[in-house]
Amino acid sequence: MSTGSERTPPQLGALIALVFAEAALLVVATAYLAFELFTPNAQDERSAIALAVTTGLLAAGVAVIGAGLVRRWARIRGAVLTWEILQVACAVGAFEGLLGPSWIGWLLLAPAAAAIWLLFTRPVTAIFAAKDEARRAGG
Repeated sequence: MSTGSERTPPQLGALIALVFAEAALLVVATAYLAFELFTPNAQDERSAIALAVTTGLLAAGVAVIGAGLVRRWARIRGAVLTWEILQVACAVGAFEGLLGPSWIGWLLLAPAAAAIWLLFTRPVTAIFAAKDEARRAGG
């Protein structure tokens, strides 16, 4: 998980694992949505196709975010934060009854909150601050 001789702190390792777990769940959701297209109870095929494609694109995007964390891209923290805030927004929608039962909100909120907390821990912040400083210095 580390690049070169750098050691990966446990906080970054946990964040990487969490982001890849989210990507894996999105892949499973995409497969489920694609499977649902071929069942007889599909009501609006165009919407179902759009939802499956969107979920697949999100899975690919979150996987790229995970790869950026593994490679320690200097500016990947913004992408991680954006994705987790989107999850928090979906969790709020679930709590309000707009996106299903409220327990789904907890399934979305818990990993998002953990990822945001891990993102701002001192070891993770130090790694990406050093990468950003090296990028600014031209190295």
